[in-house]
Amino acid sequence: MQAWQVHENGEPSEVMRLEDVARPVPGDGQVLLKVRAANINFPDVLMCRGHYQVRPPLPFTPGVEICGETEDGRRVIANPALPYGGFAEYAVADAAALLSAPDSLDDAEAAALHIGYQTGWFGLHRRARLEAGETLLVHAAAGGVGSAAVQLGKAAGATVIGVVGGADKAAVARELGCDVVVDRRSEDVVAAVKEATGGRGADVIYDPVGGEAYTQSTKVVAFEGRIVVVGFAGGTIPSPALNHALVKNYAILGLHWGLYNTKNPKLVQHCHEQLTELAARGAIKPLISERVPLAGAADAVQRLGDGVTTGRIAVVPTGDQA
Repeated sequence: MQAWQVHENGEPSEVMRLEDVARPVPGDGQVLLKVRAANINFPDVLMCRGHYQVRPPLPFTPGVEICGETEDGRRVIANPALPYGGFAEYAVADAAALLSAPDSLDDAEAAALHIGYQTGWFGLHRRARLEAGETLLVHAAAGGVGSAAVQLGKAAGATVIGVVGGADKAAVARELGCDVVVDRRSEDVVAAVKEATGGRGADVIYDPVGGEAYTQSTKVVAFEGRIVVVGFAGGTIPSPALNHALVKNYAILGLHWGLYNTKNPKLVQHCHEQLTELAARGAIKPLISERVPLAGAADAVQRLGDGVTTGRIAVVPTGDQA
């Protein structure tokens, strides 16, 4: 079969190589899956660079979430068991963690209804306890993680403010349903959010960026607000001033979604049931900006790492990019 292999760490476009390799053999409790679509995530970029908390042995195949097909023909959503990731024709995954692919979504959309949406659901509902009528601010609102949070926030009845970088991403954020869109390249984020909220600020802030975005969050978080820290795509890990959190009376909430798979897997299944129901009634729908063939995976991963993509890019090994 064909699979992308990383033999050394570096930029994805330089270290990912498409090779002919043997099909992976499932271990105990694992299943072999034919990859129908693999969604590109920022952890794929970080793993290529050697900067992710999980460091699979070299060589490895990136691709941490897929829509796959079992040997008996079922469509499932899975996190491949590294080093046999999803940017390949076949992958392996833990049988106990398979989720049914919703009938309402195609393969690429189903592949994207996993890490980003699960992270959004746990962040907004389990950690921040977002309520209808509250104001939600989402950083990087046009990206894969941010776009999921925007849709989930709207589905929960929140007023959503999306922060983006550039006019093209602003247009995407509006299409996603953001009530207010702030372009950080041409606007003062803090002033714009304060104006939009009448000086009150945002009740919940969803931050997959870190760095300057986190600093902005602390300036616009409302009384009893909650800042949900889900990642550091901006490359800088902030150091919170806890005296500031005390004086302004807000909470800083960390979210590591992967821990739920080991600490409370039943919640993951419950979350998937909620997401499936939302997708069935059209309240959420993963934004697939591109569908690329297997040969285009390295370029697509690099573009995600460079911050020039919107929504999700799906790798479709079957060649069906319609």
